[in-house]
Amino acid sequence: MSKPGSARVKRVVFNQKGGVGKSTITCNLAAIAAAQGAKTLVIDLDPQANSTRYLIGAAADALELSATDFFDQMLSFKLRPRATGEFIVATPFERLHLLPSHPSLEELQAKLESRYKIYKLREALDELGEYDQIWIDTPPALHFYTRSALIAADRCLIPFDCDEFARRALYALLENVSEIQADHNADLQVEGIVINQYLPRANLPQQLVEELRKEGLPVLKTRLSSSVKIKESHQQAKPMIHLDPRHKLAREFSDLYRELAKPQKSVAKGKNRKSA
Repeated sequence: MSKPGSARVKRVVFNQKGGVGKSTITCNLAAIAAAQGAKTLVIDLDPQANSTRYLIGAAADALELSATDFFDQMLSFKLRPRATGEFIVATPFERLHLLPSHPSLEELQAKLESRYKIYKLREALDELGEYDQIWIDTPPALHFYTRSALIAADRCLIPFDCDEFARRALYALLENVSEIQADHNADLQVEGIVINQYLPRANLPQQLVEELRKEGLPVLKTRLSSSVKIKESHQQAKPMIHLDPRHKLAREFSDLYRELAKPQKSVAKGKNRKSA
């Protein structure tokens, strides 16, 4: 793997379980990429629009175009369709751009699914050669938007919070990713499992992480701590590197970003997994 920013990288942050920190991880790692010189794009495919709010705050209320318009354009023939770049907005942070989401995105899902527009996101991203890194935030479900993201990306990060329910969901998630790999995107790699909201003094998180590692799953070494500071970061619409770069969690995000610059082993399909 090349260093972040030295080659075009498309990552999807995906977990079918909600509340595991997908948007937080997406935006903080993308912000670090941009701060370190990479022209970076965040694509928010979650109708909850958490990444959109995180990166542009109240400006989300005044957007003229969003991912809804981007996908709606795919459903009808237009003589002069908008270029993908027209749906992208700048954020307050240098070199960091956003394809914003909107709650109305959910209304289009069934139509897009029935019309089999599953490859359109990948085709659109192929047009955006000016970005060094693309980070895709996804909703907590396996449907059109998440499948589109997995087909468009070349690397997948999986946030994981340490409990038994999350562990059982993880096995099903990996099987779903393997199916996408087999049927739609042979280049997709599971880059790593990100341990989020980690409590190092508690026995259960340590036990779960160690068991996942023994199973051969690509658990990343960097752990993201649980911290109330992240709520302040959300409220102020400032990723940690811009809110408080000296904070422990900001340093952990930076450590995680550096770890992603190192070669990672992808999960072997159908191997080294216990049955859920």
